[in-house]
Amino acid sequence: MSQEERLLLILENLTANNRITVDEICTQFDVSRDTARRDLVKLADQQKIIRTRGGAILPSQHKKVHNYESRLKFVSEEKQRIGKLAASLIQENDHIILDASTTVQTMGEYVEKDCTIITNSIHAAEMLSDKKEPKIHLLGGKFHKEHRYLYGHSVLEKLDFYLVDKAFIGVVGVSENGLTIADQEDGAVKRKMMQQAKQVIVLADNSKIGITEFYRFAELKEIDLFITDKEPDPTFMGLLKDNGVELLIVQN
Repeated sequence: MSQEERLLLILENLTANNRITVDEICTQFDVSRDTARRDLVKLADQQKIIRTRGGAILPSQHKKVHNYESRLKFVSEEKQRIGKLAASLIQENDHIILDASTTVQTMGEYVEKDCTIITNSIHAAEMLSDKKEPKIHLLGGKFHKEHRYLYGHSVLEKLDFYLVDKAFIGVVGVSENGLTIADQEDGAVKRKMMQQAKQVIVLADNSKIGITEFYRFAELKEIDLFITDKEPDPTFMGLLKDNGVELLIVQN
């Protein structure tokens, strides 16, 4: 693979996941740390990235949310570990809600319990349909072709009838400003899902922490449990504590 091809794939990964580390570049492309660093230096010289300690981020925190297939292509190992841990929290006969975020979708691979799942995600329904145990309720509504989820008044109305044990929710950003997302319609569905659950569990890899997007759909105090892949900085840890949010960190 040429350097130019590798640089394009690094940018695709960054767009999907918000940040990338030198170690991730080494693993994904089977290159040395020196090569990975040279790639990042070149992208930084082209003003396409901002270098950070041990990796890089995009120049703007407000990233474009790419289509679902693009985001699924670069589901990170961190998101997979978060999804596996989240799935382990499901108990026999639980009634749960899964939203349409890619981090939450990683749970589908690990759900083995006899439970009932309500979702607005076409991808989640397809993945779970191959499994013997879970019963699936797909919420009907307007179809978002690009991101493959259902939304709108019909979805919100149907959610009114479901009272569940747990809602698993993903975000584009989580900060002192609360839980944020790029799309208002998506945010409205997430908010309603949270309102119908006894326990609200938010899944977010460390790249989402400190990010604020366009539409706030919930405040931190509305979360019961926050699952991430690395220990957050002390400021964010304090925010969680002040808002009564339990923190669960995935172990490597």
